[in-house]
Amino acid sequence: MSASEGYAKSHGLERLQQMLNQEKGLEFRDGIVSSIYSTAEEVAHKTVKKTSITKYTWDEKLDDLLTSKYLGFPIMFMLLGLVFWLTITGANYPSQMLADAFFSLEEHITGWFMAANVPVWLHGILVLGVYRTLAWVVSVMLPPMAIFFPCFTLLEDLGYLPRVAFNLDKFFKKAGAHGKQSLTMSMGFGCNAAGIIACRIIESPRERLIAMITNNFVPCNGRFPTLIALGTIFIGGVIAAQYSTLAASAFVSLLVLIGIGATFVVSWGLSKTVLKGIPSTFTLELPPYRRPQFGKILYRSIIDRTIFVLGRAIVVAAPAGLVTWLLANIMIGEQSILALCAGFLQPFARMIGLDGFILMAFILGLPANEIVLPILIMSYMAEGAMLELDSIQAMKELFIANGWTWLTTLNVMLFALFHYPCGTTLWTIRKESGSLKWTLFSAVLPTLIGIALLFVITQSVRFLGFA
Repeated sequence: MSASEGYAKSHGLERLQQMLNQEKGLEFRDGIVSSIYSTAEEVAHKTVKKTSITKYTWDEKLDDLLTSKYLGFPIMFMLLGLVFWLTITGANYPSQMLADAFFSLEEHITGWFMAANVPVWLHGILVLGVYRTLAWVVSVMLPPMAIFFPCFTLLEDLGYLPRVAFNLDKFFKKAGAHGKQSLTMSMGFGCNAAGIIACRIIESPRERLIAMITNNFVPCNGRFPTLIALGTIFIGGVIAAQYSTLAASAFVSLLVLIGIGATFVVSWGLSKTVLKGIPSTFTLELPPYRRPQFGKILYRSIIDRTIFVLGRAIVVAAPAGLVTWLLANIMIGEQSILALCAGFLQPFARMIGLDGFILMAFILGLPANEIVLPILIMSYMAEGAMLELDSIQAMKELFIANGWTWLTTLNVMLFALFHYPCGTTLWTIRKESGSLKWTLFSAVLPTLIGIALLFVITQSVRFLGFA
């Protein structure tokens, strides 16, 4: 081989490598992969029995519908809305029954404490602080989770979630992120910490960081009870009774879509600034549809998810209830520590359409998103004790008595969507990234976005005279 031939061959390889690293190269690669799968499909049709071909054709037709360019997203939105509608509709009565039972038991516990001459302050800490917080967590969170998780697990077991990832794949590519981020995002709906761990499937360190930083923008199961409860109280409250549940379900679904949209926008921003780079590609092979195994669905949804999340919430809610009760009952002058902290935060909170107690609830709720509402209830208390809430209507009346409007509710729901991850998720990010810098960045970025969003909405609404 002459020197000129060697140079031409080397130069040709370099050009081919450059082409493979650019958009045309990506299209070329996708073409090769598509050709391989087409050939495999032809071989399968020629060799596999007719009954199997019929089943495969049925799967193929269903995929044409669920991954359709025009119908895929409306179907996804309708299924999501259906899950929320079932959750909201089915959770009301069990929640009220559990609340009645727990607060009835509290009367007996108080009687036992009085009979044993237990000090008033100890009764306040254990019963009015810890027990009432736990009663709230169980009665309000358990019924929605016991409905939501089996529905979500059913979609997962049927094989629908990979279709959701397929629909979203091209958007992640356009955002400069890896297509596998759609899978890790789907995991985040169950638990953001689990979604962070799932980011291990992304080979590129840059794209893995993008996936970890943005996973918090999809609401996890710890935030769904808050979104569902507030959506039921206020969004459904302004609609005619027969349509209130449907309206609340649609609005919670819309919030989820806003979170997904924020994931794309922030991923694109990161890929163009602090985490620049060309997105990798991957081939997503859709698994076949499966018959749901209801035994496994119930076990995974009730034991692995509902009980696990509820147990974690109880573990962190108990000390949080204790701390909150102490902050609310230890007086400095004529005000409690909690009231002083809330008063200090009030001017800033007012600017973004919240109040100081709401911000304190989010701050004290850092251990887990599940306890933000219980802490808020503890803050809006009478004589340092959490009010007995025996229904969603009672919670609505409590919030209205403390100055809530439709704007307050909207802002709380948006801030629940856009704020720092819970303590477990932050710890997982620190462990997976090995960097304290990126862990702090993952906490600060969504919080700043949430504050900016609330500020713009609040000031715009007030300027227009709607609040």
